[in-house]
Amino acid sequence: MRLLLDLALTHILGRGRQTLVAILGVALGVGFSIAMAALMQGGEDDFVAKLVDTMPHIDITDEHRNARRQPAEDRFDALAIAGLRPKDDRRGILNPTQATAALRALVPGQMALSLKTQGVVRYAGRDVGIAIIGIEPQAEMRVSSIARDFKQGSFTSLIAGGNNIVLGDRLAQRLGATLGTTVTVVSASGQSRAFKIVGLFHTGTTARDEGEGYVLLKNAQILSERPNAINEIRLKLDDPNAAPAVARRAEAQTGYKAVAWQEANESLLEAMVIRNVIMYTVVGAILLVAGFGIFNIISTITHEKARDIAILKSLGFTQTDMRRLFLLEGLALGAGGSLFGWLIGFSLCFALSLVRFELSGAAVAQEITRLPLAWTFWHYLIAAGFALVSAGVAGYLPARQAARLNPVEIIRGAA
Repeated sequence: MRLLLDLALTHILGRGRQTLVAILGVALGVGFSIAMAALMQGGEDDFVAKLVDTMPHIDITDEHRNARRQPAEDRFDALAIAGLRPKDDRRGILNPTQATAALRALVPGQMALSLKTQGVVRYAGRDVGIAIIGIEPQAEMRVSSIARDFKQGSFTSLIAGGNNIVLGDRLAQRLGATLGTTVTVVSASGQSRAFKIVGLFHTGTTARDEGEGYVLLKNAQILSERPNAINEIRLKLDDPNAAPAVARRAEAQTGYKAVAWQEANESLLEAMVIRNVIMYTVVGAILLVAGFGIFNIISTITHEKARDIAILKSLGFTQTDMRRLFLLEGLALGAGGSLFGWLIGFSLCFALSLVRFELSGAAVAQEITRLPLAWTFWHYLIAAGFALVSAGVAGYLPARQAARLNPVEIIRGAA
């Protein structure tokens, strides 16, 4: 094998310019594929991290995943019920104390209770729709990232009690209100109450910044005329990836619909999988094109070294040895291109990590962000694997042809 490797390197180095071009083609393919994979994987990881950080891992509401079974369905076999309108149950989650006690024993993480209702906020002759969310501030800060998104004030302003409210900054702008302004909130049940704005938050999500307001849980219960009621339990787990399994257990335990963050964002996660398939397909195509350069070089060497092949075979080298010889040449070109490609890929990733974007919006101060990149050795191994497979195929095809050459005919033709 050592002799075959020496012969392969001699053949490759004998065609320096073409060898350099082939290695450069593979290196560029490997380098750009590493940079592209790092950029796309980094964007995906950053998106998922923000998604997991900004929303509860499990959301339990006062809904049921399936309609309750009707007595008529138990009595008659041939029966189908459609368009059934259940009675409006304003009690929310029944026995919340029992439900939360069971969940605390089941869930490895934090929990927050809330009552969400719809209403209108009024100020200076303007009426704007709002989702009124009644919370327990200290518990909410443990499961929600919104506590870090305050521009003015904070959730702790609600702890003092009283008729206080925190609003999205864009909602306050639409009303023309500021910190310390007193607004009137009218619930869907017709109850109204004056609240003082003690905090303004900005999450970056327009629907929340323009349409949400937080009050104390007891104030939301009074506004909606639902004393001691809650209609949502939000869970933050120690391990976000365990959310689907915990959600199934929580739903079986309470009977209420429990949605894990993966289920709530299923279409987005599927789109990311499709994007990764497209990315690796493009990477494979780039390295396949580089493989054509290797194929061209090995084919040329096979044609030019026909006499050397005949001499080697006449000295006792077998067809298998000839195949190994030219396959080694292809793999050597692929390996050399991969090593240089790793250097190019790392350099591109480092350069991209230095790129800064200055983002500004009407409602937010100017902020600077960088491109999200995933630094993992797996990208280098995958790119090199694609390159070596491409180089191996490109080297094997002419190697098989070289192994079939008849040394007698070659020597006679040369003579």
